[in-house]
Amino acid sequence: MKPLFRAAFVQGALAILLAGYLEFVQATTRWRYVNTAAVDAALTSPNGVIGCFWHGRIALAMACRPVLGSKPRRVFISLSRDGDFIAKAVDMMGVPAIRGSAGAKGKVKGKGGANALRQALSFLEEGGCMIITPDGPRGPNQVMQDGVVTMARMSGAPVFMFGLATTSGITLKSWDKGRLPLPFGRGRAVFAEAGYAPREADAATIEALRLDWQNRLTAAQERAEAILAGTGD
Repeated sequence: MKPLFRAAFVQGALAILLAGYLEFVQATTRWRYVNTAAVDAALTSPNGVIGCFWHGRIALAMACRPVLGSKPRRVFISLSRDGDFIAKAVDMMGVPAIRGSAGAKGKVKGKGGANALRQALSFLEEGGCMIITPDGPRGPNQVMQDGVVTMARMSGAPVFMFGLATTSGITLKSWDKGRLPLPFGRGRAVFAEAGYAPREADAATIEALRLDWQNRLTAAQERAEAILAGTGD
């Protein structure tokens, strides 16, 4: 089954189906955006910026395209074969992929990872928005790896977080408890500014930032879910 799933024509067909389905979901979901003021300045500036959301919300992330506006954007997608059709799908939806994973100790995992990191840093230098799932590609779930802090330190780019939730969807039995949205629901995207990583940050500073940013992202995610549940503002 796996060889068939990984065949080029199957991957291409899956990408078309996934992109079409997600576009339909986005068109039929009533999205609202919370605290966009936290990121407006960064997204309207000519400088690069890094955006983070949890891996389990990949299928919801396209909802943030209106907030990104005309800012060029790229997303990290793992170099695994299983990531091929996802990379093709997001490209069809206007978010080209850089293949790699922002892992621990600033490394980008997998074959070609160093080249992927160079591409990301170059893209940030050109003023793009680099989108990362900081607990991907294999977790632990909602535990931020320090690679995103190191990328922020190397690039000098500010970092922002966004939590994503929908009322209509299925929670998958995957390591990241992935959320597959269904049409005709309500959605919330909650933004939180994390700030900068000093270029000369030592290991202790990097760890402190990693933990702080992890908590900020978790708080944004929990707030998005609470608003839809009627228990948050």
